[in-house]
Amino acid sequence: MKKLIIIFGILFSVNAVFGQALKPVKVDSLVSVSLPSSYSKKDTLGQQLFSANTDLGYMITIRQPNAKGNQPLKKENDLNSVLKKYIQGIQSQSGNGSTQNIRDTTIGTLKAKAFNLLTKDASGDSQYRNFVLLYTKDATYTFEFGYADARKDIVKDEARSFFGSIRLSPELQRTDQYTETRASKGISTNSIFEVGGGVLVLFLLIWLIFRKRDNSEFA
Repeated sequence: MKKLIIIFGILFSVNAVFGQALKPVKVDSLVSVSLPSSYSKKDTLGQQLFSANTDLGYMITIRQPNAKGNQPLKKENDLNSVLKKYIQGIQSQSGNGSTQNIRDTTIGTLKAKAFNLLTKDASGDSQYRNFVLLYTKDATYTFEFGYADARKDIVKDEARSFFGSIRLSPELQRTDQYTETRASKGISTNSIFEVGGGVLVLFLLIWLIFRKRDNSEFA
């Protein structure tokens, strides 16, 4: 009987952990993410913060408007520099945190950065904070999932559900991050015709030279 009670207790705890449904929440008209229904929202000087506790950790989403005087980013390297500064800022605010596994990722057609931040709490226990950073010309979005080291083996599904639920409007394109994309660097139709015309002229000149040589040899 005791064994049955223990088994049902384990099954109940598993259902409690994984049975918490996430619901889509609009961060703004362009970005949405799924959160527990018990989430809270704060708006401070235009910065919007969505937060919720889960059975395994917590979820935070922040929309931070970019400064109006910011110049549009021109190249992908400019975007990488901006995201690098954000990562450094988050690390410095954490005090004793160390960043790990910094990597590029994509959300829709946009480029983003993902990384992990390892910190220590007051008791010396390890705490993990997983981040995804998304930059657009109007705002920067921060998605965070935090959990204790003791739960790192059971949070994967919940973290995957959270980060995988990020949705972007089709209106957002790579040019909303930086203006000089591969498409804008591509050879235009006029350039193709110009290059093709030049090659044709060069071919005709070479053909005429060799034709004159052949005629002179048989003259």
